[in-house]
Amino acid sequence: MATFADFHCEKNNRQHRTDEITTERLIIRRGQTFQISVQVNKDECIIDHNNVFFTAETGPKPLEVSGTKAVFQINSINPRQWSGAVVSNTGTMLVLTVFPPPSAKIGRYTLVLLRPKGSQMMRYKLGEFILLFNPWCKEDEVFLDSEEQRTEYVLNEDGIIYNGSYYQIDGRSWYFGQFEENIVDICLMILDKNIKCQQNPAKDYIRRNDPIYISRVVTAMINSADDKGVLTGKWSEPYTGGVYPWSWNGSVAILHQWYKKGRWPVRYGQCWVFAAVACTVLRCLGIPSRVVTNFNSAHDTNGNLTIEEVIDESGKLLGEQIWNFHVWVESWMARNDLKPGYDGWQALDPTPQEKSDGIYCCGPAPVKAIQDGAVEMKYDVPFVFAEVNADVVTWLRCRDGRKVKTAVDTQRVGKCISTKSCGSNDRENITRNYKHPEGSRKEREIFHEAQFRNKLEPAQEVKFLVQLKADASVNHGSDIHAVANISNHSLETRICNIQLNAQILKYSGQPVKQVMAQSVNEVVIEKNEVKTVPLDIPFRDFCNYLENHQLIKLIAVVADARTKENVIAVKDVTVVKPAVVVNVPGNAILKRQQTAEITFQNPLSEPLFHCVFTVEGIGLIDGMQEIGVPEIKANHAITIEVQFVPDKTGLRKLMVDFDCNRMKDVKGSCNVLVR
Repeated sequence: MATFADFHCEKNNRQHRTDEITTERLIIRRGQTFQISVQVNKDECIIDHNNVFFTAETGPKPLEVSGTKAVFQINSINPRQWSGAVVSNTGTMLVLTVFPPPSAKIGRYTLVLLRPKGSQMMRYKLGEFILLFNPWCKEDEVFLDSEEQRTEYVLNEDGIIYNGSYYQIDGRSWYFGQFEENIVDICLMILDKNIKCQQNPAKDYIRRNDPIYISRVVTAMINSADDKGVLTGKWSEPYTGGVYPWSWNGSVAILHQWYKKGRWPVRYGQCWVFAAVACTVLRCLGIPSRVVTNFNSAHDTNGNLTIEEVIDESGKLLGEQIWNFHVWVESWMARNDLKPGYDGWQALDPTPQEKSDGIYCCGPAPVKAIQDGAVEMKYDVPFVFAEVNADVVTWLRCRDGRKVKTAVDTQRVGKCISTKSCGSNDRENITRNYKHPEGSRKEREIFHEAQFRNKLEPAQEVKFLVQLKADASVNHGSDIHAVANISNHSLETRICNIQLNAQILKYSGQPVKQVMAQSVNEVVIEKNEVKTVPLDIPFRDFCNYLENHQLIKLIAVVADARTKENVIAVKDVTVVKPAVVVNVPGNAILKRQQTAEITFQNPLSEPLFHCVFTVEGIGLIDGMQEIGVPEIKANHAITIEVQFVPDKTGLRKLMVDFDCNRMKDVKGSCNVLVR
């Protein structure tokens, strides 16, 4: 029987909200019907829809018992299983509606028609299609009951990722591009290349109906720590043989590179790159997802819900486990594996930090469980709880090797947890989702309850006798001015020795360079007196070491010469980069040349050399344009023009990256509405 199947790709994909991916092949969402037509040669036979079967098959060895093969007739739609219904039948043309249940496995399927012929069952392959999760379907575990949120967290290809510090939050534009060419195929390839699938494909495919399982696979596969995942992480120079992590502006180039180079890991990524690529994959597969930044994020390596900060007597930071910011993903799904109340946003972290069930992945951890301190719940709730709640214990390492606890800070970790607002480019502070207000009775009760559940004793608090005062941020090119205020609340005069120190830190908390060390000895502080000691750092002393770290940690160590009592104060200062201003005047019209104006002012009192502006924008510019400027004079502003011809309508984003001999990764962007 000669058969021809029309999958009505344009109509079906539009109804399933996948037409942005393609209209050339069928891509649908589970829990929602789609329509196909089957035609046979009228000279050969007549289709009797009561006498034919259909199969939908996925995976390397489809089986009915595993749910990777469904056999059904087209009698009526059954909302709990693969089924179908007849729309019309002319004898040679059968039009039918097919229903994939909301619990179906996602992935690549083959649709087959089975027709009896004598004692045999003849098999006719009708074609292939891709099935995705469906957040529009109430019975799907990823159902999200808000059209505005579905538009933002599934369909929006642009985003903003926040970094910097909690008192100087920066936003960088990111193009997720989940609907770009071949991305859906790459996402399915990522699932196929995961360790569990490589070891036992049949068992892996059985679990592909479960967003919990899929999300864990994605977080494991985005990093290459224990497999041929998408990205290799690197947090220090040199970045030879790869791309400087701060240079990426989107996920598409990374995923294409991984795919085209034989699925070898792309070099290099850091936390926001891992999170953004994971968000692309999850949105593409149909799981509502968003990128989240936690400022002052703790890395709890031993599970005790406390973080150690070690400082020597000279005021030099020896080590800490606090990231200036850390970025992960939240995905929306039901948690039928847990007791009621923990559905909704789940934290997922693809950055390789600690192993979970033997693999570098993290989550999904219910955000509500983190807020409740329910550290006994899966997956990886204790780790994420510590990232936003851990107490910071400061230790002084003495010259004789002793460690003295000098302070416990209960409020430093987990600040301004941020994500892009739904439907706008504003920043939304979602800290309240993860924790109760810092210092509140409820927050302390939950922390101590979490310690109890984790079988730990609460840390004891001590008081500071020294404070560092400084502006939270300074502009690139400016000096840092700070003071150390030493308070004596005792009834006796104190004679103190003071050590002042300044170090440049990576955003992951690792010291890079000491840029100032100063001693002030025998400072007399009368009872109930506050003594002020200045701490000044010229820009010239730290400008050569900033790179993309941009954070300077100031430390004051005060030692009482008589009692040998030590107290410590710590202050972080962010160095703010200059702005790249992007402006597109007038209206952008499809296929019509448009001009963008890019303005940058050199904030330094010296010229900048080897300046390069890199301009890109999906739907606006084909690839990337580089504009070289040999020199920008001291304190001088320049404006350059870039021509582009939009080839896609809708809201697009033009992104600009600026690099020169004195600074890297200075970003600017502009939304462009193409009509």
